[in-house]
Amino acid sequence: MAQHTPQELAARLKDGLLSFPVTAFDADLLFDEHTYRQHLAWQASYPVAGLFAAGGTGEGFSLTVEETATVVAAAVAEVGDTVPVLAPAAGNTAQAIRNATDAAAAGAEGLLLLPPYLTEADQEGLLAHASAVCAATDLGVIAYNRANAVYSAETIARLAERHENFIGFKDGIGDIEHLTKVYAANGDRLFYLGGLPTAETFALPLLQLGMSTYSSAMYNFVPEFALAFYADVRAQDRAAVTEKLNRFVLPYLQIRDRAKGYGVSIIKGGLKAVGRDAGGVRPPLQDLTATDLADLKTLIETSSATTSGTSLQRA
Repeated sequence: MAQHTPQELAARLKDGLLSFPVTAFDADLLFDEHTYRQHLAWQASYPVAGLFAAGGTGEGFSLTVEETATVVAAAVAEVGDTVPVLAPAAGNTAQAIRNATDAAAAGAEGLLLLPPYLTEADQEGLLAHASAVCAATDLGVIAYNRANAVYSAETIARLAERHENFIGFKDGIGDIEHLTKVYAANGDRLFYLGGLPTAETFALPLLQLGMSTYSSAMYNFVPEFALAFYADVRAQDRAAVTEKLNRFVLPYLQIRDRAKGYGVSIIKGGLKAVGRDAGGVRPPLQDLTATDLADLKTLIETSSATTSGTSLQRA
């Protein structure tokens, strides 16, 4: 059973760094629960505000409905008493509702409503899809504005009016005019988080648009750097943000951009580079080449991204 009401969850998530743990696989690309739970325990040992199990970085798109339920349950069992665990609601409406039901049964705190697969949809269709998921659960629901699920400001406002448990808006598009309209129409009724690939790159400017937090994929393997970066963003310390961008984030992007799908693969590569191997990625993604992995490991070492000046682990 969830420990937070949707409103309590929103208040906790909006003022802290969020992350999407990778899903560990064994040599046969089957779920490796032991390694996954070890990874979650490490992630939760730092003051992260929320962990989204089986999300994009967790290769949720390659998991079956049953696997998703298993992964979410393992995450809740391992760290649910320490940090809020959120689950995906993905695919068609019936599947998304099934994900929501499974997540509630596992004790997850909330849901990230991912775009439906493959088909385009207009606003009335998106409203009906999101509304059906919100109505099917008591968990807090966050809409992911991305790909074929671009919600208008008016649609988001209608969802917020209809459903008390609709609590957040995550953006993966980066359209400044659109984000301004969404925030202007909904204000503090919702919380807003950045979800563009390698969100650190956009974090400081998006803060000005009301996005007080974002999901950090690199938190998976350099949690202290990711938390320090977030602190600099919230302090609006442009010099410190720029220094960290130049030292690690921008060179990291150069490796990420060498192949399609590396946005996920590079995270598992990073874990391998720091000695916390969580296995490879499932097709159609591909693992980093030996050269790319070596370059990433060198970058991590030369940038001192695995260390910070103070201990950030939870008391």
